[in-house]
Amino acid sequence: MLSKRIIPCLDVRNGKLTKGVKFKGNVDIGDPVETARRYYEEGADEIVFYDITASAEGRGIFLDVVEGVAAKIAIPFCVGGGIASVADMRAVLLAGAEKISINSAAVKNPELIGEGAAAFGSQAIVVGMDVKQVAKGPQTPSGYEVVIHGGRTFMNMDAIAWARRCEELGAGELCVNSIDADGTKEGYELTLTRAVADAVRIPVIASGGAGSPAHMLDALTRGGASAALIASIVHYGEYSIAEIKDYLASAGCKVRPLAS
Repeated sequence: MLSKRIIPCLDVRNGKLTKGVKFKGNVDIGDPVETARRYYEEGADEIVFYDITASAEGRGIFLDVVEGVAAKIAIPFCVGGGIASVADMRAVLLAGAEKISINSAAVKNPELIGEGAAAFGSQAIVVGMDVKQVAKGPQTPSGYEVVIHGGRTFMNMDAIAWARRCEELGAGELCVNSIDADGTKEGYELTLTRAVADAVRIPVIASGGAGSPAHMLDALTRGGASAALIASIVHYGEYSIAEIKDYLASAGCKVRPLAS
């Protein structure tokens, strides 16, 4: 059994670490470079960095922040936001990232997934999915809809069907974020996470709603996720990564040990 991964998520706006609730009310809370370094030293397995306004503003990602983070850590590092071409992917990888996350651009141009996988390998391509629960209908039979542009644009696309297509096109991993749970600290959306995990064979990262290590255990066991994304609970010092890993290990969930 592969170890489950603990992945702090750094949302960045205008070069600053920021956090909101359900994609609204964001406030700046720190420096992303120094925060990434601290989580690396505390035992994070990977780090994800999202430039949360790049796609909506129609601009490229902040490569200087990517370079700064990459210089401070020695664990896998995924970057998303404003990546709309293979050239953008190449620039991010050359800046020091190991993985690229595409979200809005993949929905608008699905072939980008395959182009990225062909150029850099499926292991480097993570498709991020921002999902909102909606009424079930012909276009959204699962009751979950794909939303892009940082929660601003509903696409009338079923999230489970989109997850399957992403795998077929060459994605190596899916990061499934529930907009309804995002930032609430009330737990992951387990029904959504489980539905995606059951629909594909590639790893699924649970995102949105972590408020305690017990929530993470639920996502990694009942939710079927391979990894859990966390933000608020570590950003605000409620739990350390060591405390989270100790809890998960004591509950029988296999995690990578902290470096001595």
